[in-house]
Amino acid sequence: MASTTPIDTPPASPVAPGRARPRTGRAGDKIFLGLSRGSGILLLVLMASIAVFLTYRASLAIADNEGNFFTTFDWNPAGDPPVFGIAVLLFGTVVSSIIAMAIAVPVAVGIALFISHYAPRKLAAPLAYVVDLLAAVPSIVYGIWGALFLVPYLEGLNLWLDDFFGWTYLFEKTEVGVARSLFTVGILLAIMILPIVTSVSREVFLQVPRMNEEAALALGATRWEVIRLSVLPFGRSGVISASMLGLGRALGETMAVATVLSPSFIVSGHLLNPGGGTFAQNIAAKFDEANQYGRDALIASGLVLFVLTLLVNGAARLIIARRKEYSGANA
Repeated sequence: MASTTPIDTPPASPVAPGRARPRTGRAGDKIFLGLSRGSGILLLVLMASIAVFLTYRASLAIADNEGNFFTTFDWNPAGDPPVFGIAVLLFGTVVSSIIAMAIAVPVAVGIALFISHYAPRKLAAPLAYVVDLLAAVPSIVYGIWGALFLVPYLEGLNLWLDDFFGWTYLFEKTEVGVARSLFTVGILLAIMILPIVTSVSREVFLQVPRMNEEAALALGATRWEVIRLSVLPFGRSGVISASMLGLGRALGETMAVATVLSPSFIVSGHLLNPGGGTFAQNIAAKFDEANQYGRDALIASGLVLFVLTLLVNGAARLIIARRKEYSGANA
């Protein structure tokens, strides 16, 4: 009887781990893609609906306005005929924001550099936490502090500026009164936007390649030369974008400005004189007492603020996109 040798059959190739999971993975990707795309579309729809609402209500008010909406120095939508304009509000909003930026940005960059490159770790971490905590303080708290503490104590600073810098016209105080001026509003806004600019700038400075700093130190550069030649050039775009984000908050700040400012529809180049107004402050102060047409007029001014804020944030986004490190293009 012939012996038969069993034929060795090759073992079945093991199923590669994860071979049966592509369907689930692809399904999860599709769900995540759909949710992400839906969220983006929802955001665009919300922005478009806000723009359409503001434009429609603003057109109703502007159609019956007897004054020039952009150049009239008065706000009387309840008059017969109604006359109102945004000249004073635009001037006050822009001037107070410029003052805030001029004060806050240099201080914020200095604090960010100290936390990221000078302070020891035991001090840097608590200081960074305190700075971030300032961003969570409600606006009304800043407003109350500004009205009860900042306004009385700034009167001496106003007199000093008038004595030594009154020749510049900007710091000439021609009216007697407490320091409820655009200059005071600018200082308060600077304190409010300081945490935002500091936090973003600090994170940008911490992303500076370590090799760049070590190379500069190896060549004999001092600490300041390292900051000037390596850190600041790398973080320039980030600082600018952080400043634009802070400017966006300064433009739309409401309760703090309404608490500190003494409003009046007068455009004056004397920054220390009481008076002036901003878009957000005017809306908050007059919305409750306004009739239907007056609210449409306020909505028209809100439309201008809406467009101004969009332009500021759009400019910040363009600046961020210039550096791939911040835009996420390399992710």
